Amino acid sequence: MSSHHVVRDTQEPALIIANGEACSNELLSQLLEWNPIVMVLDGALERVLELGIKIDIVSGDFDRQKNPEALLKHQYPVEIIHTPDQDKTDLEKGIEILLSRNHKAINIVWATGRRSDHTITNITNLTHFANEATLVIYDDYSKIYCLPKGFEKWYSAGTPLSLIPVGTVTGISTEGLKYNMQNACLEIGVRTGSSNEAAADGLVKINYEEGNLLMMECNDRD
Repeated sequence: MSSHHVVRDTQEPALIIANGEACSNELLSQLLEWNPIVMVLDGALERVLELGIKIDIVSGDFDRQKNPEALLKHQYPVEIIHTPDQDKTDLEKGIEILLSRNHKAINIVWATGRRSDHTITNITNLTHFANEATLVIYDDYSKIYCLPKGFEKWYSAGTPLSLIPVGTVTGISTEGLKYNMQNACLEIGVRTGSSNEAAADGLVKINYEEGNLLMMECNDRD
């Protein structure tokens, strides 16, 4: 696994490696190439070191890893940040650290899979920071991010797209989807916009009035 490049610029995206299911080496290598700052949450530290990845920041409560300095001595310099607040997840705290340093684009990997409670929390917590930065969760099957109230993007025909509300989202209207909506309401546990797709090559447009709406760009990777 190659290490990331050494540009240091808060206008470029930072990468957080969480402690869920590992993604493919191909995806991880792509993210490392384009994210000049790499933060690892403490629960994933040993797994990441085994891949030979250069780490910039390790954060977490270190409730399982008591001596990170010993593990990281060959990676100097690495910033170790202890975040003992038990009212927030390690991922939330990691995001807050990067936001405090003016990172406006944060990519996240290894945040899904394994424990379902962690997966749900990590995905829905994106909405807490939607007004502060662009956050994207990647895994081998999905790219997940919060939609602004007005959104448009070019997709190829048949691209699987799911619109998932966090709570209730009202006034949803779309163009360019196989199953379009006009002034619709989605509510988690009642109705979601799962398993839609781009109707043709071209722009997909999504507008909504109130709430928090997630986009999941999906694939059926073997």
